[in-house]
Formats: sequence, C-alpha cells, structure tokens
Amino acid sequence: MSVYRVTELIGTSTESWEDAAATAVKTASLTLRDLRVAEVVRQDVQINEGGTVTYRIKLQVSFKYDTERDPSPMTGLVEDPSGR
Repeated sequence: MSVYRVTELIGTSTESWEDAAATAVKTASLTLRDLRVAEVVRQDVQINEGGTVTYRIKLQVSFKYDTERDPSPMTGLVEDPSGR
C-alpha cells in the first residue's frame, strides 16, 4: 500500500509560466523525495514597475511517503501557514 501527500507550491519566473513551474518543481525536489505529479492550479502575471512582468504559477505536487528510509519524509520542508 502507498500513501501520497499533496501540497501546493508557487513558482515565479521573469521568462515564462513553464519556467516558473520548472523552478517550483526543481526547488521542491531538493527537500522532497519521489515527486510524482504536478498539476497546474492557477497561472497569473504580476505587473511590476516599468511594465515588466513576473509569471506566477500555483501547482499541486504529490509525493510518496517513504517510511522505510526515514520516518519524516518532509525533512526540510517549510509550508506557508497562510496556505499561499
């Protein structure tokens, strides 16, 4: 039997939504093992001074709990308590 957790991530990029998603997944992979699926929940653009934009993407990412190797599979993960 397998158990998975789903958590939300927000990635940003000045290049594209794809780059924002890749940045979020790459950063999450530094502290989460066995990432499985990333689903896009929302995309938006932040308009900065001078008209430049920052692409923002919200992802729901799932990862598998691995209780055999480490009883705490989220070591190093810090979640935003406000849910953003």
